[in-house]
Amino acid sequence: MHEKNSPLRTPYLEFTRKQWAALRNSVPMTLTEGEITQLKGINEDLSLEEVAEIYLPLSRLFNFYISSNLRRQEVLEQFLGTNRQKIPYIISIAGSVAVGKSTTARVLKALLSRWPEHRKVELITTDGFLHPNAVLKKLSLMKKKGFPQSYDIHRLVNFVSDLKSGTNQVTAPIYSHLTYDVIPEGGKVLYQPDILILEGLNVLQSGMDYPHDPHHVFVSDFVDFSIYVDAPEDLLQHWYIDRFLKFRKGAFTDPNSYFHHYAQLSEEKAVEIATSLWKEINLLNLQENILPTRARASLIMRKSSNHAVERVWLRK
Repeated sequence: MHEKNSPLRTPYLEFTRKQWAALRNSVPMTLTEGEITQLKGINEDLSLEEVAEIYLPLSRLFNFYISSNLRRQEVLEQFLGTNRQKIPYIISIAGSVAVGKSTTARVLKALLSRWPEHRKVELITTDGFLHPNAVLKKLSLMKKKGFPQSYDIHRLVNFVSDLKSGTNQVTAPIYSHLTYDVIPEGGKVLYQPDILILEGLNVLQSGMDYPHDPHHVFVSDFVDFSIYVDAPEDLLQHWYIDRFLKFRKGAFTDPNSYFHHYAQLSEEKAVEIATSLWKEINLLNLQENILPTRARASLIMRKSSNHAVERVWLRK
């Protein structure tokens, strides 16, 4: 890897796919092929082998980390002489659009939920914390959706802060990919989960990434373990365009879809528009805001073709 902030120049242990797979250490497979098919994204290949060789070792690592974290909490409670509060272990997943963050999050949720300890695992995406379209239009930020300034970062920080404070009930807003907007009412209510998986473009960012809105506390301050899902830019572009074409034949055909007009395009025109959207918005966001946070991650998963993870870097 030769990009800026290469993990090879940071304090990581590096593993080939074979070396990482050996760390599974007989952890049993708890997902069927049918369940794996349901978990994968629209343009991703996710095999039983991928789950066994990449995600089972990762779930084993998390079991060690979470057990250790619980022991530290018990020590603190003994020291303070207080009743134990239920504080969730927060795992964040960052990376580019179309890299497969959502699939990684769903697979980890399924695996971690099935450990013998029967821990309660919740999954939240940061899309719900985007400013509503009405606000983005007013601020001329519709073409910057997914950039740091498009998020209600104060609301997101308050959400994770409340969870880490042991609040009994916390609500996360929900984003509709059909209407391309935050749903104005309701939300997903969380009741003190044991583990929270937080998936989003900007979950590894810190103060230097928000010069337009300076404050002192960030989502990354509350995260116990962070994952960056990585891939070469040419593959990301290919995956983005492929996903766009599949949406054009699927979700975009719904008359209620914000992107319904794209369903009428010829394939040639659709490829042209998807390429433009990638280069003018998503690639720019990746290079300016997302990729510079990679070296902050606890673990980096590097994908090759077919979304197969080829290398893993684990912070020492």
